[in-house]
Amino acid sequence: MRILVDSSVWIDYFRSGKNSGELDSFIEQNLICTNDLILTELVPFLKAKKKTRIIHLLKSVIKIPLEINWDTIIKYQTVCIEKGINNVGIPDLIILENVIRNDLVLYSLDKHFRLLNENFKFKLL
Repeated sequence: MRILVDSSVWIDYFRSGKNSGELDSFIEQNLICTNDLILTELVPFLKAKKKTRIIHLLKSVIKIPLEINWDTIIKYQTVCIEKGINNVGIPDLIILENVIRNDLVLYSLDKHFRLLNENFKFKLL
């Protein structure tokens, strides 16, 4: 089992850890992974804060390649519109596709993924 840790979890973890308590255990068990989209969301802020050690550690996590199928993204967005799930950004749909394509578990605090989980088959913590 591989767990894709969304940026929402990392942000909480770096700030207070109130809602990301399981992350330490997943790290210790070597279950976590990332992708370039999540790193792109996190690294600029960490660079601005001169957190080079954290950047190095994040970049050492197993990285799942992004193979974006735009027709699938369009399908996901269409379902969202039809179901009234508003304001789901394309980055979240790319993460969703990455999770489904690679049979990953998604660890996210983002409410969009809770709504998406009602309409698409994927594992969500």
